[in-house]
Amino acid sequence: MLAQQKQEIIALFQAALAPILAGTEVNANVVLERPRDAAHGDVACNIAMQLAKQLKMNPRELAQKIVAAVLENPAGKTLVASADIAGPGFINLRVTEASKQAVVNAILAQGAGFGHSTAGSGKHVILEFVSANPTGPLHVGHGRQAALGDALASLFLAQGFGVTREFYYNDAGVQIQTLASSVQARARGFKPGDAEWPESAYNGDYIADIAADFLARKTVSASDSEPVTASGDVNDIDSIRAFAVIYLRNEQDIDLQAFGVKFDNYYLESSLYADGKVEEAVGDMIASGHTYEDGGALWLRTTDFGDDKDRVMRKSEGGYTYFVPDVAYHLVKFQRGFTQAINIQGSDHHGTIARVRAGLQSLNKGIPQGYPDYVLHKMVTVMKDGAEVKISKRAGSYVTVRDLIEWSGGGDITKGRDAVRFFLISRKADTEFVFDVDVALKTSDENPVYYVQYAHARICRMLEQWGGDEATLDKADLSPLTAPSEQAMLATLAQYPEMLARAQAELGPHQVAFYLRDLAANLHSFYFAERVLVDDEALKLARLALVVATRQVLRNGLGLIGVSAPNQM
Repeated sequence: MLAQQKQEIIALFQAALAPILAGTEVNANVVLERPRDAAHGDVACNIAMQLAKQLKMNPRELAQKIVAAVLENPAGKTLVASADIAGPGFINLRVTEASKQAVVNAILAQGAGFGHSTAGSGKHVILEFVSANPTGPLHVGHGRQAALGDALASLFLAQGFGVTREFYYNDAGVQIQTLASSVQARARGFKPGDAEWPESAYNGDYIADIAADFLARKTVSASDSEPVTASGDVNDIDSIRAFAVIYLRNEQDIDLQAFGVKFDNYYLESSLYADGKVEEAVGDMIASGHTYEDGGALWLRTTDFGDDKDRVMRKSEGGYTYFVPDVAYHLVKFQRGFTQAINIQGSDHHGTIARVRAGLQSLNKGIPQGYPDYVLHKMVTVMKDGAEVKISKRAGSYVTVRDLIEWSGGGDITKGRDAVRFFLISRKADTEFVFDVDVALKTSDENPVYYVQYAHARICRMLEQWGGDEATLDKADLSPLTAPSEQAMLATLAQYPEMLARAQAELGPHQVAFYLRDLAANLHSFYFAERVLVDDEALKLARLALVVATRQVLRNGLGLIGVSAPNQM
């Protein structure tokens, strides 16, 4: 049911309740739901059961009064077909066939904008995701973040929000020094297994590639950075460090480009130190009175804000712990005007949530409790040729995003990207996921992305066989659409706007994948149950309008999660 129709039914209930509530102080909040059993009707409402006690009435008798008034109201004649009462006072409504069919005209009229809302107008959200350390290629966990974050960004845009996608580079700390020493060892001719090879070094082949290009004095650049030219001097650790970081940032840019993900902004952790933001945040926390010194270390009394124990901010040897620059970074986000911030990260970041939020509260800057929001995802296991894949020659210790795209597409980058994107949002973020490359390569119902894309292609083939002008279908008489398979499609199409709003509010882009599979299933069932290009002209045009509307929603949903909608397969 479309939002406008739902509001019209709510208005019918409110009009029915007005004389009943007159002279009382009882307020009615009418909420409509879908019955658990479709056989009970299209809309359910328990308002009679909610109000009966306050009005000192039998709930079933109250329901009867409400139903009688709704059915007598002339405003509902074209919307409500029938109503009945179930159990102690549940009201079930059946809407008219014309009301169900109206979704087709709405989709044809709104096109790519169908399902979109202005609910978030004037609000701006920042989504931070991927945010990989510039110490190696992007792994499949980063891929899951990229798929989740990009889909969430699209969901917020569809609800009218302003959206900023941000990549935070952890380009400061021990891991960067480890990267530099690894490249330096390779540049000196050492390799993993040699006695001279650093114990903590990164072992992937990419380290050898960086070292070779460093010795060749090449120039590299990355998003939002100045080009860096290698000195070629194996003793120049500063040049090695700067070159290696930009080299890997460029590699990650290539991975993201292959994945079809773009960021609006890149933010460097090192800039927080260079601009004095870390020291400023630490100073504010000290001034707030929530810190103390013990054992030569500076502590934040995070227990003041619900944490299970206090946390070290500055270690006795002088360096800051991991969460301190994170507090500074999120303070900067809030100061930039982002009243809602969402971080998409691996579940290994769970322990930092309470610390970051406590640190932000201790600043006394008016930052809301619970800021920022987090979407934490669990690990991805990759299966290929019937066995788990644990390492990549390129990375040395894990499967990269580029590996997954190449394997899943069988050499076709678009096909691989579609499979990886769809698969990685097809489960709730907080559930572990097994990515089976063999399934991604199948051209059958077993492959969910193929199943959905084939529904789109099947419609395109129907329209090609028809050969008519699609623009004329908005005038088609839809009244012939009464078959069970058609009714199922109409009902699922009408759920699309509500699904988008719910997925955005619940930070659950997996709901889009679930929905698309349901809609594709409806289309395939319809295809085998009914013929479209029949001799009956009115029925043919009605069914053509229905499949064009279905194609539009499939295309809209696939586009929202960054997956293509091919015309043929």
